[in-house]
Amino acid sequence: MSILFAVLFYFATAVLVLGVGSRIRKYAKTPAPLKIPTTPAPTTRRGVVFRMIKELTIFESLFKSNKWIWLFGWLFHMGMLLVLLRHLRYFTDPVWSWVVFIQPFGKYASIAMLLGLIGLLVRRIVVDRVRYISAPSDFLMLGLLLVIGGTGAMMSFVTSADIISLKSYLLGLMVFDIRYLPSDPILLVHLASVAILMIIFPISKLLHAPGIFFSPTRNQVDNPRERRHVAAWAIKLEQK
Repeated sequence: MSILFAVLFYFATAVLVLGVGSRIRKYAKTPAPLKIPTTPAPTTRRGVVFRMIKELTIFESLFKSNKWIWLFGWLFHMGMLLVLLRHLRYFTDPVWSWVVFIQPFGKYASIAMLLGLIGLLVRRIVVDRVRYISAPSDFLMLGLLLVIGGTGAMMSFVTSADIISLKSYLLGLMVFDIRYLPSDPILLVHLASVAILMIIFPISKLLHAPGIFFSPTRNQVDNPRERRHVAAWAIKLEQK
């Protein structure tokens, strides 16, 4: 089992890194021939940076669009962020002081993460227009995240896994040393679900995470009159 999960995680990590890297490269090279920032938009680069910070932290545009979706989405994303930061304790030795500090917050953030996911899932089922445009992959993503969050919360509040052996196993994987992996069923389901998510991440809608940085409606300065926008590919054509 230890060897099987080691191979699975090495494969999942390679797919995640290469897949996301390839997508980011494609996003960066995609032409943006027009000025199409969503108005009202900032007229300076500093303003664009401030706008992006607000999008990443408080989901400003979503808040203006729909308060309920914003609530569930924000709960999920912020809860997941704290949970991920809390998991750094399994990959650091000694554990950083700020990671130790957020441990209790990250533990209860899993509840916020699950509440947000349940709200987003109910929305896709109950709201007719959202259900109509929902693909099976949308439900798969939410279901997979619910399994990951649910099994993680169970190990925090219901059962207890051998986290010492788990940390030793994960630290060993980082240096290609396969050690003992606890055979707790809930832990194995949790780890397998995480690996599956890593594998399908580069081909899923979850790519909006890095994609938001390349969205021309968000990252462009609203100055078409002050400065003519010429895409990089157009400059090359003019030079030829």
